[in-house]
Amino acid sequence: MERPDHAMTLAGRAAARHRGVSRPLALLALAALPGAVLGVFFVLPVSGMVARGFWTDGAFDPGGVAEVLGRPRVHRVLWFTVWSASAATAIAVVLGLPAAYALHRLEFPGRRLVRAALLVPFVLPTVVVGVAFRELLGESGPLGGLGLDGTPWAILAGLVFFNAAVVIRTVGAAWEGLDSRPAEAAAALGAGPWRVFRTVTLPTLRPAIASAASVVFLFCATSFGVVLTLGGLRYASVETEIYLLTTNLLDLQAAAALSVLQIVVVVGLLLVSARLRAIPDAAVRRLPARPHRPRRSDLPQLAATALLLALVAGPIATLVAGSLRTDDGWGLAHYRALDEPGGALLVPVTDALATSLRTAVDATWMALLLGGLVALVVTRRSRGRAERRLRGLLDGFFMLPLGVSAVTLGFGFLITLDRPPLHLRDSALLVPLAQALVALPLVVRTLVPVLGGVDDRLRQAAASLGAGPARSVLTVDLPVVWRPLLAAGGFAFAASLGEFGATAFLARDEAPTLPVVIFRLIGHPGAMNYGMALAASVVLAALTAGVMLLVERLRVPSVGGF
Repeated sequence: MERPDHAMTLAGRAAARHRGVSRPLALLALAALPGAVLGVFFVLPVSGMVARGFWTDGAFDPGGVAEVLGRPRVHRVLWFTVWSASAATAIAVVLGLPAAYALHRLEFPGRRLVRAALLVPFVLPTVVVGVAFRELLGESGPLGGLGLDGTPWAILAGLVFFNAAVVIRTVGAAWEGLDSRPAEAAAALGAGPWRVFRTVTLPTLRPAIASAASVVFLFCATSFGVVLTLGGLRYASVETEIYLLTTNLLDLQAAAALSVLQIVVVVGLLLVSARLRAIPDAAVRRLPARPHRPRRSDLPQLAATALLLALVAGPIATLVAGSLRTDDGWGLAHYRALDEPGGALLVPVTDALATSLRTAVDATWMALLLGGLVALVVTRRSRGRAERRLRGLLDGFFMLPLGVSAVTLGFGFLITLDRPPLHLRDSALLVPLAQALVALPLVVRTLVPVLGGVDDRLRQAAASLGAGPARSVLTVDLPVVWRPLLAAGGFAFAASLGEFGATAFLARDEAPTLPVVIFRLIGHPGAMNYGMALAASVVLAALTAGVMLLVERLRVPSVGGF
């Protein structure tokens, strides 16, 4: 007869094996909805775009890829993409580091306002940034005498303007949580400020700096609106070249070859960024220092922050001034014209603004729903190597929209979702879905650090008291994550308002979004069209800036920690 203790041991082992099997199954079940959405509305369109270029007349023709990559123009495009992204990343890091220190380790009047102002450019629509720099550097602009309009330096300035906020927020969040005792000990032993930074602070911040630099390079290399607006046909990145090849030249094979190359590079950068995020950084220290009043040694950092603030304010101020300048002097004529149809537009700009707001609302709730599920999946504690690998694969899979060409995604929507059972080409949900996929990585990267910091023992205690998975999320996770959830919603809303790459393909002529209208206006001759483009850009910039101010009021350290 079998002993009771032996039977209990066998039962315990069976239960452990059951849990070992059920946990990965529960993980897959939780990831089913976002996985299905991403599979249908991301993998299918991107693979359809690639397949359309690699299969010519029904035959597989991979040799065309080598021919495309051997073209002299493609070589110039690749070189310009790598050069501009590398240079912009280096400048953004050099300018962003002192600002990150000043805004997260120093206490001075107006710090919160300055911090919010420097974060605004990141969520500004790329087409607005391009228009602002054209107004600043054009012949009639304040810096028109420098002759930078239409040059690579204008594109470089736009990329730095757009992405310095990533460095400030990512490195600043790490710097804010840095334990000050090692630096104080080094200073007490006679080390000067520069030596303390070089030998103590910099090694601790290196993972955060490297992670921020990899993400900035990714954003610069895949920038669309800035390069298209400031570079035109003369200077093209891989992203704008894909757009020109598909819309102007209908060379789908060349566009597919560049898309594949871009995807490979993006996956590599995401792997590097994920590896860097796995390295513990300063943000996890237990004894963070409180911000202190500026000392004499902090003056260079404050000066660098003031310079960066001037660089950010310059294009925006010029944009506002240009929108108010009329043939008769100064006035609101361009703003009043936004409510009138005609000229280059089929609908008034105010109707396009209403369409943008409705679309952004839909894209935001979609991104929050999918991003919340993804964050829950990737932050639950792994209890085995297989489960850990599965979570890592899912995390990387859901991050793919971060860098894959929005142009590729938009064009893929058109050619794959135009027949049953997925005939959605004329659906009103197509644009919000594309924008939600673009905003999804921002939501995930905002929620993951917060959910990952929740003590898993609290969830276990809730489960032992009879709480199911849904009740556990409501009672344990939601009280911690509601502020980051609102911040993630703000980021998703702002990103959707300004999304241009995919929307340029998908927006119908009778229902354009505001960024599409702005691009159409600057592409048509006439002082009134250009003035209306400036006025519409100011309205869009004000909306996104207002959203960023609300996000900054929430003060969620994880926001921007990509």
